[in-house]
Amino acid sequence: MLKCGLLGEKLGHSYSPQIHSMLADYEYKLFEKSPEELEDFLKSGEFDGLNVTIPYKKSVMPYCAELSPTAAQIGSVNTIVRRSDGSLYGDNTDAFGFENLIVHNGIEVKGKKALVLGTGGASVTAQAVLKNLGASEVVVISRRGEDNYENIAKHADAEIIANTTPVGMYPNNGKAAVDLTQFPKLSGVLDVVYNPARTALLLQAEKLGIPCAGGLYMLVSQAKRSCELFTGKSIPDSEIDRIERVLSHQMQNIVIIGMPGSGKTAVSTMLAERLGRKIFDTDTIVSEKAGVTIPEIFAAQGEAGFRKLETEATAEVGKLSGNIISTGGGVVTVAGNYELLHQNGVIVWIERDTNKLARDGRPISLSSDLNELYAARLPLYERFADIKADNNGDINDTVNAIMEMIK
Repeated sequence: MLKCGLLGEKLGHSYSPQIHSMLADYEYKLFEKSPEELEDFLKSGEFDGLNVTIPYKKSVMPYCAELSPTAAQIGSVNTIVRRSDGSLYGDNTDAFGFENLIVHNGIEVKGKKALVLGTGGASVTAQAVLKNLGASEVVVISRRGEDNYENIAKHADAEIIANTTPVGMYPNNGKAAVDLTQFPKLSGVLDVVYNPARTALLLQAEKLGIPCAGGLYMLVSQAKRSCELFTGKSIPDSEIDRIERVLSHQMQNIVIIGMPGSGKTAVSTMLAERLGRKIFDTDTIVSEKAGVTIPEIFAAQGEAGFRKLETEATAEVGKLSGNIISTGGGVVTVAGNYELLHQNGVIVWIERDTNKLARDGRPISLSSDLNELYAARLPLYERFADIKADNNGDINDTVNAIMEMIK
């Protein structure tokens, strides 16, 4: 069996082993090596193939007896194959991945001015791909270079923006390197970050109606090309789509919204049991952190005080991946909560007739006409929701319907 893996200094959690296990049958390990260990590992380590990540994409190049034309052009290696004579061959499959990301999402680059945010290894790859695809001009934006974030306004005519920095990556969600409203001609936004699925940059692009894409498709694409180099066998591109769907489904949160008393907690609990996922309830988090019940928070701080605490809880759980999130009925009344829930989630609106809504322990329900409350919140639920599920009948039917819709 081939012995392959990912080489880096600090790897933490990586999806690479899972991706490669879905591509072929070979061993794939994580190799964390310090700079002092790098030379000995490359010269005598027991491996047949490696993917290489930061900070070693340039460091490994002198140890490669031959480089692919792509790796030589870019000046960066992220895939190494040990040949039959023991020598190392270096390639750059990130370029294949980034080009696939662009083409798959139908973003036209030819003849357009592109800005690349960042100067690291991913930036160099993005620059090369954009030039190869016919971009009329490729400008690199850095913190201290000639073209930087302080004078970026002089590039307001940019039509493509590619973020290759870690800005906005988990756990520092919610940050973006630039404000897209500065670029009125934008026709495409790309972000190599894949966790969260929608960075703040991509969320703004969506809001502005600009075609955009995150980095998960790139990650899977480059892994597919690496696997072909490791095994010497061709793999159909359809495998990229299949694996990307599996990972996307696995990583996304399932967020439950709906009127107070509509059965959100019960539906969330059953979904968590069926799917083997953790469940987070924003009301429970708020109550536990405050050390008092929800009605007591309303009594002491009013609705505004509760909403502030609720948004903090929403931000905390919204940045996580692969969970069930049960929200309070009024989470939709704060517009900013949408991005917090949408960044990593599919949002499911649980619908139940107002005459069937439970009121106990729900301050706003007890003090409001439910029909009027529903009428006021209806457009908000519609704005937040990706899908709707009727919960007027058997809860098993509701959960089954949700599971079918999110496949």
